[in-house]
Amino acid sequence: MTQFTDFGLAQPVLRALEEAGYKTPTPIQAQALRPAMEGRDLCGIAQTGTGKTAAFALPILHRLAQNPRKAIRRGCRVLVLSPTRELANQIAESFSDYGRHLSFTNTVVFGGVTISRQEKALAGGVDILVATPGRLMDLIERRSLTLEAVEILVLDEADQMLDLGFIHALKRIVKMLPKERQSLFFSATMPKNIAGLADQYLRDPVQVAVTPVATTAERVTQEVIFAHTGAKQALLNHILRDPKIERVLVFTRTKHGADRVVRGLEKVTINASAIHGNKSQPQRERALAAFKDGSCRVLVATDIAARGIDVEAVSHVINYDLPNVPESYVHRIGRTARAGANGLAISFCNDEEKAYLRDIERTTRQKIPVGAFPEGFTPPSRQEAMDAAQAEERRPAPQGQRPGQRQGQRPGGGRPGGGRPGQGRNEGGRGGQGAPGRNARPDGAARPQDGRGERRPAGAGENRSEPRGENRQRTSRPQGAGAGEGRAIGWLDRFPR
Repeated sequence: MTQFTDFGLAQPVLRALEEAGYKTPTPIQAQALRPAMEGRDLCGIAQTGTGKTAAFALPILHRLAQNPRKAIRRGCRVLVLSPTRELANQIAESFSDYGRHLSFTNTVVFGGVTISRQEKALAGGVDILVATPGRLMDLIERRSLTLEAVEILVLDEADQMLDLGFIHALKRIVKMLPKERQSLFFSATMPKNIAGLADQYLRDPVQVAVTPVATTAERVTQEVIFAHTGAKQALLNHILRDPKIERVLVFTRTKHGADRVVRGLEKVTINASAIHGNKSQPQRERALAAFKDGSCRVLVATDIAARGIDVEAVSHVINYDLPNVPESYVHRIGRTARAGANGLAISFCNDEEKAYLRDIERTTRQKIPVGAFPEGFTPPSRQEAMDAAQAEERRPAPQGQRPGQRQGQRPGGGRPGGGRPGQGRNEGGRGGQGAPGRNARPDGAARPQDGRGERRPAGAGENRSEPRGENRQRTSRPQGAGAGEGRAIGWLDRFPR
């Protein structure tokens, strides 16, 4: 069996791996380490949770150890691009963990936080920079960062990067990089647009694919329960009353839907937090930290959290809403059954989502077993659910909030945490600090436009494109037949915990 010691990694890297208890590489690591250490370009296809971060972090750290030199001012030697803040943070943490016995500098930059601190961190140059495309472009436009000395480029979760609308930003970034560089692309799927990028930016790449495209994790037990929309919250509340469910991720299709689910859980005294694009960066970090340390066992998320959040011991994933993009289902349920553990993925499906279910089954090439309602659960009728929803609408607003105004929303319909109407959205979490609008540059000039006269989709950071990834709908809404209600059996006891 292959061991990490077989690859000739630098001793400080091997020491860190040994201290962490890592001896045997995963399949993607076993195939990617050697060519990446040799400086070859690489295109790796593997589903989430298979160890892709170490597959590029370890050879990069090895090369830095073999060729120590100082980065230029306002520059970096290694650039790692990530689609989301959470994934960027975790990649930077992985570099710190694996390189704890090396002398190197790394920093992470993303939108939603003050840019001046990031500029200070980059002023002297860093060895490794992990960034989201939007904030990277901001720093370049402010002349706080140059890419002229980049030796290695990593594009992680490339397919999600394109889903979130970063294609124009990526093209601009690659044009600023030296032609003589090593490029490593990693993706869970290989659609045509990703293949096109790989052909354009990789030179004679090594192709590594360790799982068929869009396959689900083997240790995840899957089940779908048919329930009308009004019964979903009551069904979720019933399931989560089981204290044996220690840590569960609940996925919704929209940001406001995630907030509604959290409010519904809190009504029955189930502690839950939401994480999505409308949350400020400190809010997101607090929610994720509470979920990781176990003080909050339920995290409700949109698809922004479906990739890159590596939390141990997630026993259950519940799809409150089925995703309208089949590949998102694979990434969602990949949050459980990690590191050899078992997991359970439960999906709620209403009438309109049956077409989504068919697409998921067609993409994953497997039939998802249909489950019954858990024992002791009686779903509310459609009329009862409608009456409850109307009662919720009539509920008095919290003090200082107008009736019908969403919590956290300013009077007059402003976006939560945003500026005045017409001002443009500020960097997430910076509202009220006099920060310039998202479409403003420091010098007051208009943002640059691409060749077609359209504004850069990534905007001032990844926040602008997050709603596209979270709330994206198909052009035609699927229609389905009535959903079956199921019958009561000892349902939860049939699955591993």
